[in-house]
Amino acid sequence: MPRTTSFKGMPLELAGPELKVGDPAPDFDAVDKSLQPVSLESTSGVRVFSVVPSLDTPVCDMQTKKFNDEAGKLPNIGFYTISVDLPFAQNRWCNSFGVDNVKMISDHKFASFGENYGTLIKDWRVESRAIFVIDQNNKIQHVEYVPEVAEHPDYDTALAKAKELAG
Repeated sequence: MPRTTSFKGMPLELAGPELKVGDPAPDFDAVDKSLQPVSLESTSGVRVFSVVPSLDTPVCDMQTKKFNDEAGKLPNIGFYTISVDLPFAQNRWCNSFGVDNVKMISDHKFASFGENYGTLIKDWRVESRAIFVIDQNNKIQHVEYVPEVAEHPDYDTALAKAKELAG
């Protein structure tokens, strides 16, 4: 049976596996907002991967701004926002709102993050909403696949785990 998420009650099929706490974090092939390659290996330390469908929607906007604010207070944790938005759109959005603490990752070209982390909505070719907290050893220590794309994730639980791991 395929894995699904929903958008306003409509089921949408997800590509890729459902990852769990303790799983090794999969590698991925994406780019940052400057078109430079980004992979799991190019990140390090304790990381929060905040996955959003599109920065130009209200919940994604709020989610990214929330983690940007937290990243400013927690410099020993890497915060990343992943979407299939084009890098140019991510850059425009960040410049419009003064978002500069969260690193942007665009999965538009290969959708390998979405396929490897189980967040790609196949029919729409956008990411579903999710949060992954990865430790220094590239193990997943927290994962939340938000069942309804239009709803917020549990920010507090993800942040608590990241702070615990970072010491």
